Amino acid sequence: MDTTPARNDGPSSAKPRVCIIGASGKLGRYMVRHALDRGYDVVAVCREASVGKLDVFGDQITIVPGQTDSRPVIKRGVDGCDSVLTVLVPRGVDRYSTRTAQAVLDSAKPGARLIFSCGWHITRDGLDTYSWKLRALVKIAGPVAKLVRFADLDDQVEACRRVFASDTRWTVVRGSDLEEGDSEGLPVWSRHVGDPILRSNTTRRIDFAQFMVEALRNDELIQEAPAIVGCRTPSALAHAAAPTARS
Repeated sequence: MDTTPARNDGPSSAKPRVCIIGASGKLGRYMVRHALDRGYDVVAVCREASVGKLDVFGDQITIVPGQTDSRPVIKRGVDGCDSVLTVLVPRGVDRYSTRTAQAVLDSAKPGARLIFSCGWHITRDGLDTYSWKLRALVKIAGPVAKLVRFADLDDQVEACRRVFASDTRWTVVRGSDLEEGDSEGLPVWSRHVGDPILRSNTTRRIDFAQFMVEALRNDELIQEAPAIVGCRTPSALAHAAAPTARS
C-alpha cells in the first residue's frame, strides 16, 4: 500500500474541492489553472517523478504523489472531494485506464461529480459516424501501439464502458485532435461524432481543459458523452451562422 504523504497542504476551506487525476500532464496542468481561477480547492494526483511539473502552482494546491492507477493513491486523492477530473490515459498494456476509472468510481464520495477525458474513438451508443482517417488510425495504429506495449486503445474503451454502466454523476468528454495556443473560448459539442459541427476536428488543449472544468457545474452534461470541437473552428462558426438541431 502506498503511504507516501501528500505534498503541500493547500488551504482547507469551504471552497468546493476537486481532485485532478493526471494533474502533471499538459491537459492536467491546464485543468489545475482553470480550477484555481474558478475558486476550487485543488488536490492534484500525479506520478512522483512528475511532481516538479506542478511547482508553478506553489502552495495553492495539495499534491498526492503516486501512480494514477493505484487504488490507495486515488482513494487518498479523492477523499473529501466534491468532484473528480480524470485524464484517462491508455498507457501500456496493463489496463491502466480501466484501473484508474474503476478506482475513481469506487472511491469517490456518493454524489460526487466525475468528469473523464478520452478521444473521439470512444462511442457510448454506437451511433457515431467516423471518418475513414480516424477508422484507419484506430485500426492500424492501435494494434501497433499495443504490440510495442506503448498503449492499448481497447483499455480506454473498457474504462469508458464501466463509467457508462455506473450510476454515478459522470460525464465523459471526448476530445478531437488537440493543438496548443491561446484560448479561443469554451468548445462546442455534440452527442455524436459525425455531426457537421465537429467536422473541423480541432480543439485547443487549454479549451479542452476549460470544458472539463466547466462540466463540473453543468448538470445538463450529467451522464452525457459530449464530443467537442473548438468554438472558433470553421465547422463551429458555420453552425453558429446557420443553427441546426444537435444530433
